[in-house]
Amino acid sequence: ILRAAGIPSVACGNIGLPILDALRRTPGPQVLAVELSSFQLHWAPSVRPEAGVVLNVAEDHLDWHGGLDAYAAAKGRALLGRVGIVGLDDPVAAALARRSKARRTVGFRVGVPADGELGVVDGKLLDRAFTKAAILAETKEISPPGPAGVADALAAAALTRAIDVAPQFVREGLVEHKVGPHRAALVRELGGVEFIDDSKATNPHAALSSILAHQQVVWLAGGQLKGASVDDLVEEVADRLVAAVLIGADAPVIAEALARHAPEVPVVQLDAGDDAFMGQALLQRAAGETGDAEPNIAEIVMARAVREAAAFAGPGDTVLLAPAAASLDMFDGYSHRGRSF
Repeated sequence: ILRAAGIPSVACGNIGLPILDALRRTPGPQVLAVELSSFQLHWAPSVRPEAGVVLNVAEDHLDWHGGLDAYAAAKGRALLGRVGIVGLDDPVAAALARRSKARRTVGFRVGVPADGELGVVDGKLLDRAFTKAAILAETKEISPPGPAGVADALAAAALTRAIDVAPQFVREGLVEHKVGPHRAALVRELGGVEFIDDSKATNPHAALSSILAHQQVVWLAGGQLKGASVDDLVEEVADRLVAAVLIGADAPVIAEALARHAPEVPVVQLDAGDDAFMGQALLQRAAGETGDAEPNIAEIVMARAVREAAAFAGPGDTVLLAPAAASLDMFDGYSHRGRSF
């Protein structure tokens, strides 16, 4: 959106480019589009964004923060500047609106907006916060599709409308946007089956949004749950699951939740410590497929997981990598996990 408006800008922060490096660029940006993690917000109480947004607050990083209240409080530090923006469809984020210290706080919802909100009416994104009523885009133009994609689009629109970006540039930016790698990205369609890489879905809340965007899902999940529960997630998506293929440290926890709430769903657990995986790795090395490098067991496990998932899928189904968990038990990061998928 900022590029569409011709505003010199750069995306930075937790996504990889440090803010100080962004500021050293020549010519310098007028606007920084910054993603901050809850950890960064915790350690940076001086942050005063021109506009800051909290999309949602769901169980994540509870092992570090010590509980949901502390995690929410850290996220709430995004609401200390001129305009604070919150996702009203999420009850914890909506509660932060009442505690916001921003000079002005507005909300957005994937539904009909009240005065002072952004939302959706008849398939159109509508701004009733920064003007009386302005149509910003149509939901069918948003990538990725589904409620989570529309919510993200509303959040991005609110941030840029907060700094007076005109509605036509909001639409242009949203239409031009294509989802980045590992964020509900289509990898391939094969035999009527779509293979979707949403490795960035590193907590149950993100995985829920990912699964709800599809009708029939072979779910590939697992990793480090970081203290989060998956019971609510499994219960809500049970009727969409064709099967589940589980990897990683907390695969047994997810398997137990599936047994409780979706006992009819076939489940396959893959253990990286299985001798079969090491044997396959050694065979690959002997054949020269891995060169002098040590066999990457994680990538071999993922290849097996994809084959297992594909075996359950039929035309119209989606094989979806939406792990609901962090990746560092097996992979270098979520992008390594997504590339392996």
